[in-house]
Amino acid sequence: MNTQEQISRLPFTDAILIKKAKKKWTIPVIMALSLLLITVFVLSLNLGRYGIPLHQIVSVFADKIFGLPISYPKTLDAVLFNIRIPRILTAILVGWALAASGAAYQGLFKNPMVSPDILGASAGSGFGAAIAILLSFSTVEIQASAFLFGLLAVFLSYSLSRTIGKNSDMVLILVLTGMVVETLFSSLTSVTKYVADPDSKLPEITFWLMGSLSKILGMTDVIKLLIPVVIGTVPLLLFRWQLNVLSFGEEEAKALGIDTRKVRLIVILSSTLLTASAISVSGMVGWIGLVVPHIARMIVGPDYRKLMPVSMLIGGIFLLMTDDVARTALAIEIPLGILTALIGAPFFLILLLKGKKGWI
Repeated sequence: MNTQEQISRLPFTDAILIKKAKKKWTIPVIMALSLLLITVFVLSLNLGRYGIPLHQIVSVFADKIFGLPISYPKTLDAVLFNIRIPRILTAILVGWALAASGAAYQGLFKNPMVSPDILGASAGSGFGAAIAILLSFSTVEIQASAFLFGLLAVFLSYSLSRTIGKNSDMVLILVLTGMVVETLFSSLTSVTKYVADPDSKLPEITFWLMGSLSKILGMTDVIKLLIPVVIGTVPLLLFRWQLNVLSFGEEEAKALGIDTRKVRLIVILSSTLLTASAISVSGMVGWIGLVVPHIARMIVGPDYRKLMPVSMLIGGIFLLMTDDVARTALAIEIPLGILTALIGAPFFLILLLKGKKGWI
């Protein structure tokens, strides 16, 4: 099979879209997205119930960096460094992680309809958080429980697929076992909600499942999220060219010398770590891992060497802007999961309608 024939078999696109993906646009796109991320970051510092003028923000950072005399209220320092900046950084990291894992899974399973919860990570994390809330655990313990159960769900999916599909299509078996595990943990979450106290525990579980960053207080929470996000991101960036090869198909990848089992395991472990860590602090935030990779693919094409970093940047920008709306649009905070669904579902429908033009 020659190169042209291989390109024609790539999912998510066709030969025309490949030719239109110009390498010279990659660096300018990344620079533009980075500048946009910085701009949204600065604007987000000013948004909230406690409005902070730009000149005061500059004064605070100047004092921190150069030790200038304090010319702003001390409450401003607490709002910025204990609440607003940690929440902004967390939103960027969560969007970054979910978009990266979504892009990786779509390449691994050769299916543009795949999202980060395909192997049950979201359902497992939801059950872990629900059971921890039911048992009156602390915020840190709730996050740890959600993280561990998210990992457990994917471990079950992968272990079952290895047991069942020894001589079968591993990708298909993984999808099927992931559906089973996701259904199992979703049912367990429903049972937990059913037995929860309707006056206290049930509303708390329900709010957590809808997604929010309101529990983020201080840079300690950011560091706890940053560590697994970095650990999960590095392998995906290092192995992103192998994802290109896997897009050709299992047999073609093996013929090109790729250890498909090793690459598949690394991608699953890294993506699971990203998904579980993100959901453990943000709750059930959907659509980012499904929609954002499509946006990135429309901009830079299907090459994962470009698609992966661009998806990460767009994911961080998207969730940060969504969180800004969530905490400022109404008098009460809107759950993130509601907003991402309201934005993501219509947009994805547009992508489907435009699919004939090679958008997906």
